[in-house]
Amino acid sequence: MTEIGIGLIGGGYMGKAHAIALSAVATVFDTALRPKLEVIAANSAQSAERYRAAYGFAHAARDWQDLIAHPKVQAVVIASPQSTHRAIAEAAFAAGKPVFCEKPLGASLDDARAMVAAAEASCLPNMIGFNYVRTPATQFVRKLLAEGAIGTVTWFRCEHTEDFLADPTLPATWRTTGRANGTMGDLAPHPINLMLALMGDIAELSARIETVHHSRPGPDGQVVVDNDDHAQIMLRFASGVMGHLYTSRTATGRKMGYAYEIHGTKGAIRFDQEDQNAVWLYRAEGPQATRGFTRILTGPEHPDYGAFCQGPGHGTGYQDQIIIEARDFLTAIATNRPVWPTFRDGLAVAQIIETAFKAAADGRWHAVPKE
Repeated sequence: MTEIGIGLIGGGYMGKAHAIALSAVATVFDTALRPKLEVIAANSAQSAERYRAAYGFAHAARDWQDLIAHPKVQAVVIASPQSTHRAIAEAAFAAGKPVFCEKPLGASLDDARAMVAAAEASCLPNMIGFNYVRTPATQFVRKLLAEGAIGTVTWFRCEHTEDFLADPTLPATWRTTGRANGTMGDLAPHPINLMLALMGDIAELSARIETVHHSRPGPDGQVVVDNDDHAQIMLRFASGVMGHLYTSRTATGRKMGYAYEIHGTKGAIRFDQEDQNAVWLYRAEGPQATRGFTRILTGPEHPDYGAFCQGPGHGTGYQDQIIIEARDFLTAIATNRPVWPTFRDGLAVAQIIETAFKAAADGRWHAVPKE
């Protein structure tokens, strides 16, 4: 057993999830590297100390620069706002420390490019956090597609829909200002990463990106919302298959609508993250009278499920996705080999988002450039 000192930047929603995952991953997966929670940093020294005590870190840093410089930090996990990602990652690579960064890779395409350049120049392990694609169910779907279980794919549709800003009377927050904090910056990266994982490169797209509620209550009256609430993208994959993406933070009634549907010449697949332990599979075989979608409950026979539970149908949850990510990051460090998705995969997502904004601005179809 070899310990590795971890520095975590950010102690909020995702910071807590990563702290829990790093504490549990060696037990769940018996990893060769065992994380040791060494240093945590937050937006103030006081917050860092509070998180240190709550999550079990050995030290609280004054700021992220202090954390990067700490001699006991051997790898860095970034769970802070995307506007901070670039500076932190560049400093960590310069200090010779592998980096795991929450999505999106940066606050802009330029940020993403610079982060990939820094990562690849350093030759250090790097990963970006797209957790939903790691559920046993979606990993199983990737396997089904690779095996040709539904024949040749003819159409793909996905969405990421939530309703946390569906109510127009909810007050303005940091989420309602700045392009990077809109739906295209916040939610869209997840289904775009999914599309690339399941279907391959996107060749061209057309997009509509809109604000639904143009103002929200603020401390001194109504505040203008200057970013997007929802968007739809029509696209064609490099394979020639047509596709569609809809993403929204104002989809009333949807809580975790990360869902997709895939049609093929021999069948179809459906999945919805609100029921993350089930895959619906249709096979176009046998008598028409008995054909129909079969609900497959995940179990130990599906990827990564058995490490958490030996009972089929008992299910895995959100936190387990983050633990799988932690396993993959530790594997990349231990083997010094890239583990998907790397920073370059995050750059591919950023390029598609930038292309969608251009397409929405002029109403035309745009080819997706290759980085």
